[in-house]
Amino acid sequence: QVQLVESGGGLVQAGGSLRLSCAASGRVFSNTVIGWFRQAPRKERDFIAFIRWSGSRTYTPDSMKGRFTISRDAAKNTVYLQMNSLKPEDTAVYYCAAGLTYSSRRTDYDYWGQGTQVTVSS
Repeated sequence: QVQLVESGGGLVQAGGSLRLSCAASGRVFSNTVIGWFRQAPRKERDFIAFIRWSGSRTYTPDSMKGRFTISRDAAKNTVYLQMNSLKPEDTAVYYCAAGLTYSSRRTDYDYWGQGTQVTVSS
């Protein structure tokens, strides 16, 4: 079992920044992959980025690259998502998830946090 707790969401004006945190506990190993996703109302849950727990590999698709950066602090057992130049269309619930596959598909992740709301005002 892996437990994930997201935090750091909130209300921010367009152009602002937020850093989301995903605290992980339980059976987290060096080959665990942590992914960030988001889901806006009435839309699919979209992939943002993933990182291997060891930090040896990260991936952010071109559509997210430039404004979203994933990182981790091993000492704090936490993965971060730095979000810059936020836009109203970034408004969504943001989730972190854990799996064992380098994947952008939500079905490849076995454990999910409860999500944290990000609202970007115009």
